[in-house]
Parts: sequence; C-alpha cells; structure tokens
Amino acid sequence: MADNVEDIKSIDELRRAQAAAQAQGTSITNYNQWEQILEDLDAAGVQSTGTFNGDVKLHAQVMEKIEQFIEEAQAAQKHQEQNPKNDETQKVNNITAQDKEHVVKANLANATSSVIMADYMKYYHML
Repeated sequence: MADNVEDIKSIDELRRAQAAAQAQGTSITNYNQWEQILEDLDAAGVQSTGTFNGDVKLHAQVMEKIEQFIEEAQAAQKHQEQNPKNDETQKVNNITAQDKEHVVKANLANATSSVIMADYMKYYHML
C-alpha cells in the first residue's frame, strides 16, 4: 500500500487511507509529509492533485508564490517606511489647497456682501 496510493484529495481521505493501511500492518510512504502538504494546500485554498508527487510539486509552486508575495509586501512596506514624508507632504498640500480655496470663497463672500451693503446704503439715502 506504500507507494500506490492515489486519488487522495483531502486530509481526511489520507487519514482514512493511513488507518486502512495500518489495519493491514503497513503504512503510507511519506504520510507525515503528505499530511503537512495537504494541510498547507488546504490553508492556501488549493485543491490537491490526488497524488503525493503531484502534491509535492504543487506545494512547491504554492510556497514559491507565497514567498514572492511576502517579499513584495515587505518591499512595499519598506518603501512606505522610507517615504513617509511623501504621504505627509501630500496631506499638507491637500490641506493648503483647501485653505486657499476657503480664502478665495471668503473673499468673494465678503466682497459680495460689501457691494450689497453699499448698494443698500446708497438706495436708503436716496429715499
């Protein structure tokens, strides 16, 4: 039963096959390693190939992709840590632009109200 185990798609199926093998006095070759691989694949959301050799190759691919993702995330975090001033500068620039806009709006409102008040006073005195 050792090497000819195939079509094992889950940890439960592997455990049942191991129990059946142990009942016959044998054991599945690489059982512990295959169980760990199936657990890793399950955690990554990847379906088993059904064979030990296929799962070993698939596991290597998945682990390589995970390592690449981790490296990219660490590089992005390192870049973010090295350039925190860019974010702060952008925030200050945004606030400054908003302040300038508010100043323009306030000046326009003051000018408009001054013109309205001047016109009112002019017409009031004409009466």
